[in-house]
Amino acid sequence: MDLKFTRTTCPYCGCGCEMLLETMDGKLVGTLPSKTNPMNQGKLCIKGWNVHEFVQSPNRLTKPLIRKNGELQEASWDEALDFAASRLKEIKDAHGGDSLAFLTSAKCTNEENYLFQKFCRVGFGTNNIDHCARL
Repeated sequence: MDLKFTRTTCPYCGCGCEMLLETMDGKLVGTLPSKTNPMNQGKLCIKGWNVHEFVQSPNRLTKPLIRKNGELQEASWDEALDFAASRLKEIKDAHGGDSLAFLTSAKCTNEENYLFQKFCRVGFGTNNIDHCARL
């Protein structure tokens, strides 16, 4: 049995809570709060305690899906990105930028979320942007 702990920062929000990811035989199996980090002082929110669970979840999507004939079907990344881009352009051209809204993830860094909101405001002309970091 090979048990290891890796110190890292929680990916869910911008607070900077530190945690230890527990791996056993190369598989992520648990999360512990860092007792020495001044931000979280040995505590974690419910998202932090469960951060390891999504990594090996059997429900995690690993390939893009596109709805065809009413059913989701696997697609290549190129096909999925081309489809998304063409539909977004079509909606913006028909109804204007404010007909679109964008949601990003708290698992992204603050910098990634900043770039995303900039992309939406400049590229699509909308301020309809949100993220789930505060949930």
